[in-house]
Amino acid sequence: MSNSQNPVTQVDRKLLEILVCPVTKGPLKYDAASQELISEQAGLAYPIRDGIPIMLEFEAREL
Repeated sequence: MSNSQNPVTQVDRKLLEILVCPVTKGPLKYDAASQELISEQAGLAYPIRDGIPIMLEFEAREL
């Protein structure tokens, strides 16, 4: 159910404030352009699909 005119899905700001990297328990940065949550400490980028962060290490992309 994605809107073809706006492929970037909004993520709840409150959710972003409480999420941490599951590997390091460190902070995450939201990259709206790539729809990922970035953990610089772990060197991983967690995907966001349909507005839902996928916080699984095996789903993350190495930076």
